[in-house]
Amino acid sequence: MRSDYLFTSESVSEGHPDKVSDQISDAIVDLFLSKDPEARVACETLTTTQTVILAGEIRGQGIMDTEGNWAPGIEQEIEETVRGVVREIGYEQDGFHWQSLRFENNLHPQSAHIAQGVDASGNKDEGAGDQGIMFGFACDETPDLMPAPLDYSHKILARMAADRHAGTAPFLEPDAKSQVTLRYENGKPVACTAVVVSTQHAEGYDAGEKEGELKAYVRQVVGEVLPAGFITAETKWHINPTGSFVIGGPDGDAGLTGRKIIVDTYGGAAPHGGGAFSGKDPTKVDRSAAYITRYLAKNVVAAGLATRCTIQIAYAIGVAEPLSLYVDTHGTCADGVTDDKLEEAIKSIGKLGGLTPRAIRTHLGLNKPIYRASAAYGHFGRKAEGDSFPWERTDLGAELKQALGR
Repeated sequence: MRSDYLFTSESVSEGHPDKVSDQISDAIVDLFLSKDPEARVACETLTTTQTVILAGEIRGQGIMDTEGNWAPGIEQEIEETVRGVVREIGYEQDGFHWQSLRFENNLHPQSAHIAQGVDASGNKDEGAGDQGIMFGFACDETPDLMPAPLDYSHKILARMAADRHAGTAPFLEPDAKSQVTLRYENGKPVACTAVVVSTQHAEGYDAGEKEGELKAYVRQVVGEVLPAGFITAETKWHINPTGSFVIGGPDGDAGLTGRKIIVDTYGGAAPHGGGAFSGKDPTKVDRSAAYITRYLAKNVVAAGLATRCTIQIAYAIGVAEPLSLYVDTHGTCADGVTDDKLEEAIKSIGKLGGLTPRAIRTHLGLNKPIYRASAAYGHFGRKAEGDSFPWERTDLGAELKQALGR
């Protein structure tokens, strides 16, 4: 691996059109799981000017029967959920307003051919909802065990959103993007060489004193988020580099569920299997297996067994057991630990109950309405509190060390 280099990652805010779509899709997942923990959901959302459209396949008690008939009152709950998400993000603009937008619901029953492969029957365990490869990653660059450029990109926008909601930055509107470039020396981030922040703003904040106020605010936020000393005289600043950014969100650009998979994961610092998360119930291994691999990689690093860890897992549709498990610590593992030993250790831990889709959901407690919060500012590097973000727990270290004979 190179030890001296520049690396860049980006994030987008909760008001970015793709993230609006992700949050709506996950709010629908939460709604359905609150009614039936075994619900099957694949919900895609399109957002554009004054419009939200849902499409996808679902199944669940108290939601929809196999003939496509909605349970009483559920259609109204779906629309209220959608409008509620848009309202909470803060869209009350002429081109996208929670109260007056046009809503269309095209959800329909899950394919019986998919259901027969996923459902348990007889001696057959529940199978994976689709084939695919999933990756998890962790490193010691930040306290959250995340790649630093992405971690800081998320935190810049999350801080700006918190200020907007609190009313302390009234010139901000919901849509925003950030990008952070860090210089690495000896494999560790040491300085910020460039920052890009583009934020939607109120009228008039693209010139004169008001523009200066907005840019000073952004500089202050970035300076408070990044570690002391990372901002230097050489740091290049690009704040709203195109000029005006009044028209934004779904009015400025159509949004779709699942288009920000690198923002959602590791900012390009680790491989990605290609599957999105939002809008999917946890039988879909695109989601649940990506969570368990993050959980395992994070526990490896948190336990001091490596400073950098990538884990891959693969599944076939309708088959419960994974096809492969791969661990790569990039030459950073502790003395006496090897990648193949870590693979065997993970497989041997009884606490996990295996790596089947059902075992993953059981161990992490994924059959709960916990997903809306994950749909903005990253699925990883968050605080595991209560039922939220259980894949961020670091409670497997003792079992890993015991399995390795340490």
